[in-house]
Amino acid sequence: MKGFKTLTPIPEAQRVFIAAVAHTPSEVSVPTPQAVGLYAARDVVSPVDVPPFDRAAFDGYAVRSADTLGASRTNPVMLRVVGKALPGAEFGNAVGSGEAVEVATGAPLPAGADAVVPYEEAARRGEYIEVYKSVPQFYYVSRRGEDVAAGDAVLRRGRRIKPWDVGVLASIGVREVAVYKITAGLISTGDELVELGEAPPPPGKIINSTRHVITALLRDLGVEVHYLGIVPDDEEAIYMAVADAASRFDIVITTGGVSVGEPDHVVRAVSRLGPEVLIHGIAARPGRPNSAAVVQGKPVVMLSGFPVASIVGFDVFVKPAVHKMVGAKEEPLPTVKAVLTRRVTTPINVRSYIRVRVYRQGDKLYADPLAVTGSGILSTLTKGNGLLIVPENREGYDENDEVEVILLSPVES
Repeated sequence: MKGFKTLTPIPEAQRVFIAAVAHTPSEVSVPTPQAVGLYAARDVVSPVDVPPFDRAAFDGYAVRSADTLGASRTNPVMLRVVGKALPGAEFGNAVGSGEAVEVATGAPLPAGADAVVPYEEAARRGEYIEVYKSVPQFYYVSRRGEDVAAGDAVLRRGRRIKPWDVGVLASIGVREVAVYKITAGLISTGDELVELGEAPPPPGKIINSTRHVITALLRDLGVEVHYLGIVPDDEEAIYMAVADAASRFDIVITTGGVSVGEPDHVVRAVSRLGPEVLIHGIAARPGRPNSAAVVQGKPVVMLSGFPVASIVGFDVFVKPAVHKMVGAKEEPLPTVKAVLTRRVTTPINVRSYIRVRVYRQGDKLYADPLAVTGSGILSTLTKGNGLLIVPENREGYDENDEVEVILLSPVES
């Protein structure tokens, strides 16, 4: 554990960190079709009923339900057809006793009618129909306000807007929706880094791949990313960069400069900002160098420079911080039960993240561990399709144990 006085258990680290996050991003209005993936900044209450009128839910005949009492195949009721109602226009007359109006699905229900007899339950006989079934009131009728009633909250603050939410908002006439504009300042640190496109890297240099992993994760989370470049391993330079980012963005994320054996330039620089909370190192494998702070209510997350470890830190600190700022709930991840193909041994009191390949053989699912160690082996996330999380109170799992795996991509055959 050289380089860390203590490693904070993940539950405690999250509790202390999230409790101190008090910043709220700014609100902006965006056109409703462009709101997918963003977080609602306000409740949206419907001003109208949807549908705005009673309408036919099936092709057939609009009738007065009382007129069909006693109808059967052996004793049909005869009703006179007095017109036809189509979607997009009201039927000009009312349905009287002993009358019916032919209707198409979605057409406003004519006045006087309170039920629809489907074509399959009637037969046309010239200007009359024979009704073969007694129908109750509102049979095959979509009632006014059945989908959304005026006054219903169709969107709650903090909800991440889904495609079907956009459909509901459009149905009630909402053209723009208030959402949170969440901005992140992303800073890479490390004298060894070069950017993609400068390849082949000079001897001793590596491509800054972690920047692109974290950028993609942020965008997937609905965050607007501002990349601020590579800062050298110099405490003063890092301090200036983080201080500037903290003044301009909702969340600040750094990568690199926090691993065991490296100078703690990033943590020392952030500590100079006078954080309300500072967590240096978590009990995770991989990912123990990941650290976090809260500065004037804003989250500052210091991720490992190693890609896989940085992903762990992202899930531990960045996701819950974004959710806290906008009042969102964490979205559940798909999980499956699978049989472990070989033993996995992990240290006690440390939460371990094991990359696995989940495949189906016969009627069973199996999980094959790809790498137990290696915080920088990013390819295991593309070779694999699942993640096995071993909790702090276990020393691993045995071969043939049934385990719960988080699916990252579809199960293989």
